[in-house]
Amino acid sequence: VVRPLDPRLGKVQDISAASLMSDGSLVLIVDVSDLVRSINQRLDAGELTATRPVEAIEAKKRILVVDDSITVREVERKLLEKQGYAVDVAIDGMEGWNAVRNQTYDLVISDIDMPRMNGIELIQQIKTHPRLRSIPVIVVSYRDRESDRLQGLDAGADYYLTKNSFQDDSLIQAVVDLIGQ
Repeated sequence: VVRPLDPRLGKVQDISAASLMSDGSLVLIVDVSDLVRSINQRLDAGELTATRPVEAIEAKKRILVVDDSITVREVERKLLEKQGYAVDVAIDGMEGWNAVRNQTYDLVISDIDMPRMNGIELIQQIKTHPRLRSIPVIVVSYRDRESDRLQGLDAGADYYLTKNSFQDDSLIQAVVDLIGQ
């Protein structure tokens, strides 16, 4: 709910109202016309100078690695960070599901065999969620039978790799294909 400022405060420059958020924090509502007038006055008085353009800084792409093996998690994390990606890790599908709902990721890399929620269930949850379904998913698993590969791809995975792909560039190439460098 937006409320006008208490009249006892008088006119607060460039602010027209305030709102109290559900967490108790205060949000001030900008009076745009007053703000433009203030900027124009400062420009006319020579108090403001032109700024030099700043080159855009591209944020690192964020990847979530979900695997119950600490060794695999760390190998993947280090490999991806070495390529310039920001990497978070989760120890199982449930922790991965909580992370992907609460953070923004450009890509999820998941194992299949994990406690609490396996990788197939995690992928299905992601791909059926309206806000998350566009996140690409790569499966990296020890399972290398064709039926395992089909199960992962049918669940919605964009790539299915075996864990021996760390020795070549398959994982990095799949990541680059899906989200870029």
